[in-house]
Amino acid sequence: MQLIKIYPDNPNRRAIQQIVEALRNGDIIIYPTDTLYAIGCDALNVRAVERICRIKGIDAGKAHLSIVCHDISDVARYVRIDDTTHRLMRKNLPGAFTFILPAGSGLPKIYKQRKSVGIRVPDNNIARAIVEELGNPLLSTSVATNHDEPEYTTNPELLAEQYAQQVDFIIDGGEGDIVGSTIIDCTDGEPEILRQGKGEIEE
Repeated sequence: MQLIKIYPDNPNRRAIQQIVEALRNGDIIIYPTDTLYAIGCDALNVRAVERICRIKGIDAGKAHLSIVCHDISDVARYVRIDDTTHRLMRKNLPGAFTFILPAGSGLPKIYKQRKSVGIRVPDNNIARAIVEELGNPLLSTSVATNHDEPEYTTNPELLAEQYAQQVDFIIDGGEGDIVGSTIIDCTDGEPEILRQGKGEIEE
């Protein structure tokens, strides 16, 4: 396992390329978002997705899976999105939100078992630089929160200690947050907030 320091204000291109090469080889990373640190892989690499599901102890066929896209224009490749939802996302992304949308044809079968997928475009330059360079979305699932010892959720060096045997790279992008994203279900016409997190939705 490697711990790599990347500064969010100006991500080092060589470091981003190193991470992307690892992702293309099926590696698993922990990386910063605008909320919690997240465990990620190339979202189109089914074996890597299954590996993350094992790390988190979740069933890939039943779990709510989320992907990180580079920008709004990238989203339509992977989900079905109506005009109302598109306008809502444009107002609020990049930001601390997860939009639940019907899965589209651009995703592997592993996602379609649930018929919907979460979409994130985080307000974090490192996460978006990785996705842009990769050319595919990242599967994203937050690290396990530790309310008794929150530093094990927010501190990259302690995350490295905790996940040393499970992931291949950890990106130190500074201290993380302890609050997750706001989750909005857009699968049934009227948007519904399923979880109020860090983001305050602008309608």
